[in-house]
Amino acid sequence: MKAELDYSRGPEKTWVYGGLRVRDGQQITMASSSRNSVFYQQFLQQVEDANPTGEIWFVTDNLSSHNSLSTRTWLGDHPRIRHAFIPVGACWLNLQ
Repeated sequence: MKAELDYSRGPEKTWVYGGLRVRDGQQITMASSSRNSVFYQQFLQQVEDANPTGEIWFVTDNLSSHNSLSTRTWLGDHPRIRHAFIPVGACWLNLQ
């Protein structure tokens, strides 16, 4: 018997950010109550703190919080962090 799928879009939703350092398999995850720019920048800061040297690349989709004015401003103050956005309409790509 299959378990019923419980789908909702309410405030009880939890979002998870995740990153993987390919070189050694180190992973970083962060749960948040929203997918806004503030939480995304907190995640970027956690990744930066865990990687004190060298360039850091993020492959991400085009969610507005990934490219908002406040995120672009934050990234201006953190030049080691670079973004590579997947093409719009290519959500079918499995980047994992």
